[in-house]
Amino acid sequence: MRDFTPEQTAQLECYYELLLDWNSRINLTAITEHDAVWQRHFRDSVMPGEYLTLPEEIPSDGDVGTRLLDMGTGAGFPGIPLKICYPGLQVTLVDSLQKRIGFLEAVIHELGLTGITAIHGRAEELAAPGAPLRESFDLVTSRAVARLSTLSEYCVPFLKVGGQFIAYKSPDCTEELTDAKQAIFLLGGRLDRVETFELPAVGDEPPQGRALIFIKKQQSTAKTYPRRAGLPSKKPL
Repeated sequence: MRDFTPEQTAQLECYYELLLDWNSRINLTAITEHDAVWQRHFRDSVMPGEYLTLPEEIPSDGDVGTRLLDMGTGAGFPGIPLKICYPGLQVTLVDSLQKRIGFLEAVIHELGLTGITAIHGRAEELAAPGAPLRESFDLVTSRAVARLSTLSEYCVPFLKVGGQFIAYKSPDCTEELTDAKQAIFLLGGRLDRVETFELPAVGDEPPQGRALIFIKKQQSTAKTYPRRAGLPSKKPL
């Protein structure tokens, strides 16, 4: 696992303090102990950089660079730690709760981050046919708690052909993968690979197993997807 630079460490510490402050007013995370946040949130968030070549340099003027959308970002995981460690990413954070968007905007401002924005909205609307964000991202990430078949319908429509959706899951995700196979195919994707790793022990808690599921976009998503709000979770493909 990569080490954080002194500058990244300072930014992540500021992020942590803001997280604690705002968490006293709105529900952002149940994990608040310092080492646990660093391992279970920050370290977990940046793990795709172990398996993909992500841009560490900010693109020159006129260069769009690698565009990443973090769906259901919540308190900003994994999008903000990825932006801190890989400044060359152009990051869009999406969440359906306006209060969380306020927190994300405060973090972006306090950390002085550029090339990152937070948007309030639902995937079913933002990725609808004709919407400007549809099929415009190289990478889409999500740590949201939802079945993979549902997450795929939320996330794959945002990808360009050739892009990748990265879902953060527990290692015992075989059943989810099986259930999501049809949905991934219908959305124009295919399972590329699954990478498993272990986050270090924290306090009395043992090491935590994790998995990253990489789904490659092979062809454009049919205009029938994503379906209207509520259907992807109530009636998964």
